[in-house]
Amino acid sequence: MASAGSAIRVASAGLVALAVAMGIGRFAFTPILPMMQADAGLSLSAAGWLAAANYLGYLIGALTAARLPVVPAIRSSLVLIAIVTFGMGLGDHFAVRLVLRLLAGIASAWVLVNVSAWTLEQLLAQQRLALSGVVFAGVGVGITGAGALCMGLMHAEIDSARTWELFGIMSLLLTAGVWQAFSTDSPRDVHMKPVPALTQHIAWSPDKLLLAACYGAFGFGYIIPATFLPAMARHLVTDPAVFGWAWPVFGTAAALSTFAAARWLHAMDDRRVWAIAHVLMAVGVVLPVVWPGLTAILIAALLVGGTFMVITMSGLREARRVASNRAAGFIGALTAAFAVGQVLGPVVVSAVAGIQHGFAAALIAAAAILVLTATALWQSAGKQSESV
Repeated sequence: MASAGSAIRVASAGLVALAVAMGIGRFAFTPILPMMQADAGLSLSAAGWLAAANYLGYLIGALTAARLPVVPAIRSSLVLIAIVTFGMGLGDHFAVRLVLRLLAGIASAWVLVNVSAWTLEQLLAQQRLALSGVVFAGVGVGITGAGALCMGLMHAEIDSARTWELFGIMSLLLTAGVWQAFSTDSPRDVHMKPVPALTQHIAWSPDKLLLAACYGAFGFGYIIPATFLPAMARHLVTDPAVFGWAWPVFGTAAALSTFAAARWLHAMDDRRVWAIAHVLMAVGVVLPVVWPGLTAILIAALLVGGTFMVITMSGLREARRVASNRAAGFIGALTAAFAVGQVLGPVVVSAVAGIQHGFAAALIAAAAILVLTATALWQSAGKQSESV
């Protein structure tokens, strides 16, 4: 058996890789957006299209990641994230930025899927699977770190272009730090390619369709505040030392939520946990509309950030329960539904951004969808596993 130190090294490398992939490759745009609005004149509609490009890339990456050799995919994707992130600061040609955000989304998904596979393989072989919680905390850690850094850079009056370049350099340095940890020297063959999830036959039933619709609604509901919270805060308070807290609060809540759920909600039905989390997220989504102010936005960051990883965890657990021995295909279908939902969110915002109260209407619609799906989940709780 490998030493505890080796397992900790694996978990730490996974944490850093996910922090780069999600905190920078996927979500650095969120805390940088207020800076781009201030110094580059980026409109809300244009911001929505840039976000949608990234989320479309994530969908493409999620559907193709299983076809890649694991370790080379991790390493090359981390380098690609560094390159395209740095590139965001080199010019303001909108079409080029759309392509860069698309590539960042693809690479982020490749890292997430393959780091998950690699770290779980390594930790399982070393009988240290409990350390997987450290790995997945990297998502929240990356979001928190990116938000805190942007808050400091805004306070120092660093512009958005230099911020993108700094994030690109940081990504490269962090990648160099974990490069050797991602090794092909494994107790088992980490290069074995898993069967692409969507190639498995899924025997669709009304219950499976319900779960897929609810997971897609989750993608749509969370992505609007997850993209625009700091921009909403900046609209109310111009001091970055104040409005900049929105994104670190979101990330910290995300990092802590799965540990809290695992400790206090482990005995509860996953569908009921999922439904409750949808309701709490809906409150967070709509709160800035019914109670305009910075306090409401910070509470929204706490509620949305504190539920999106819990929904991910409980939703995928429920998928495994329902689909039984064909869980991989069904999980792939749910992931695709989620990705479609999160692409649609920014597109909707872009479509209504020029309409009076259009953004508020988008938030209200997202909250309503979350409440409706929460009701459906709660009513369907307790169903037994179905045959596939």
